[in-house]
Formats: sequence, C-alpha cells, structure tokens
Amino acid sequence: MKNINIETGVGIFLIAGLVCLGYLSVKLGDINLFGTTQYPVTARFSSVSGLKEGAAVEVAGVTVGKVSKINLDNYEAMVELLINPGVKLQEDSIASIRTQGIIGDKYVKIKTGGSEEYISPNGEIIETESAIELEELVSKYIFEKE
Repeated sequence: MKNINIETGVGIFLIAGLVCLGYLSVKLGDINLFGTTQYPVTARFSSVSGLKEGAAVEVAGVTVGKVSKINLDNYEAMVELLINPGVKLQEDSIASIRTQGIIGDKYVKIKTGGSEEYISPNGEIIETESAIELEELVSKYIFEKE
C-alpha cells in the first residue's frame, strides 16, 4: 500500500512538471493558442536599421502588438505589425522606430492622431519616421568639426 502512494506521488509530480514545461514552452515561444487574434497593419520606412521581427509595438509606452514581418519592397522596408484587437489606430497615426535606452533593442512607437477614422485590418500607416542611426550622427559630428 505504501508503494502505491509513493508511485502515485511521483506520477503526479511528473505530470505537473510536464504541464509546467509545456506552459513555459508556449509562453517563451510566443505562441498564441487560444484566440485573441491580432490584426495586421503595414508601414513603410526608408530605413529600419536594427529592427527585428518580434520587436514590440507600443502606444503611449504600452505594448499593443509586435512586428511580424520585414520585407524590402521597392527599395523601402515594408514592416507588418500585428496589433491587439482592442486597440484602434487612427488614420493619421505616426509610426516611428525608436531605441530602448541608449543602445537597447529597437521597437515601433505609434503616436496616435486625432482623426475619427480608424485604420482597418490590412490597412497601412502612411506617416512614418525611420530609425536614427547612431553611427551616422557620430560621423557627421566628427567630420563637420574639421
């Protein structure tokens, strides 16, 4: 009888461990299993220097989505953003690429506009600001001194 209790305890412990491992895999893999489908919005940038797929999309400092694809289209970077379903972006919103801290990761910051019209799914953010390249600023400062 004692062996059955120990074996049952070990079995429950193993199952709990596997459930925790599965949960961590889904969370760290950023897999969305249960609904809350995000809608796509595109934006064109002349340069996305350092922006990567999976980067955050923020409105007012709050993460509202992520970058899903970055493609080259007609010598411009076409960035597809997946926005959470509860967030509505005005048509005159401005998307810009920013850096977290001085040398941190790049992310897309969206400044909302005042329009009463909203961007529909598969729509496009027209106004964009490209990434500021630190190397260009430093070289411009150094070479203009001479």
